[in-house]
Amino acid sequence: MSDRAPLDRCPGLLRPFLADDGALVRLRMPGGRVATSVLADVASLAGRFGAPVVQLTSRGNLQLRALPSPLPPAFVEAIEATGLLPSATHERVRNIVAAPLARELDPVVEAFDLALRANPRLAALPGRFLFAFSDASGSVLSERWDVAYQQLTSSTGVLYAGQLGREVRPADAVGAMIGVARRFVESAPEGAWNVRDLPDDSPVFDGLDPRAVSAAAPLRPGVAGSDVVCRVPLGMLTAEQVDVLADVADTVVVTPWRSIVVPGGADRADTLLRAGLVTEPEGPWARISACVGAPSCRRTTVTTLDLARSAVEMVASRQLTVEHDVHVVGCERRCGTGTSDRVLVAPPTVDEVVTALTAPAEQFHRGEQ
Repeated sequence: MSDRAPLDRCPGLLRPFLADDGALVRLRMPGGRVATSVLADVASLAGRFGAPVVQLTSRGNLQLRALPSPLPPAFVEAIEATGLLPSATHERVRNIVAAPLARELDPVVEAFDLALRANPRLAALPGRFLFAFSDASGSVLSERWDVAYQQLTSSTGVLYAGQLGREVRPADAVGAMIGVARRFVESAPEGAWNVRDLPDDSPVFDGLDPRAVSAAAPLRPGVAGSDVVCRVPLGMLTAEQVDVLADVADTVVVTPWRSIVVPGGADRADTLLRAGLVTEPEGPWARISACVGAPSCRRTTVTTLDLARSAVEMVASRQLTVEHDVHVVGCERRCGTGTSDRVLVAPPTVDEVVTALTAPAEQFHRGEQ
């Protein structure tokens, strides 16, 4: 069981979080699917009201920051007009990731989102509770999900909660996942935000047996069939980059790895690269990320974004080979950390970040997860 306080501060549009640089809102997109026209509207609103970038979160959501507090009604109404707030009551619990390349999962993700919003009791889920949908590849199962469904074939699949699971047909997946989520709301002890916080005898695990989860590694930037995976440097998407994305595709998929899948975009990879997006699997921008750090966050004095940018410049100037995913954070909360990251907590120097990116495992110790 968790020893954390039961206060859930995960932000939404209707309950923003107040940071040192202003109000912060998070916009959920089940499965990461979003029209580029909607992305363009969000980017325009970010530039009009706050910081002129759209942040990609480690759960495949969008985040806007440095907004006025209280939020101007015109801003809230404009976001609502995009369709990204279909439910005021369930806004913060629509945390749903899905395998970015598996478009056959779109109908089940949509059906699950509808069922989630239709259940009044599930509005009480913690904002940190995460649902995941995967195909046979195991994509996104590497993330810290609470309840997951893996569709293996058109007629078979597995429901997971923690390290337990049972076979469930795809036609029954939505109802089964809603049932697990409902039992969590009904039985979880105070202070439990996730399934991993539950005791072994929790009713959430009823009917489930130990079952190994076969997870795929996060998608790397690059061409994937007819699609292209574009890493967004430091997860900061600009309005100009959104314009280029809109020129290439009507709909894109935001991943949990601060990247965007552009369906049918493989032959436009060079165009996306010129826009500042990363379309090759290696190199420092494909490997480094950071929390927002100072001066935007009151929890640290470390300018994490500047450290990351300087590390990229140093790697390039020294022509070093980058071997690892590194996430630079300003405090022990480790916001935005990915499952494959080497984590540097409040690193004092750029050299330390460069070492984490390039050094063998035996030479890296400080702050490692």
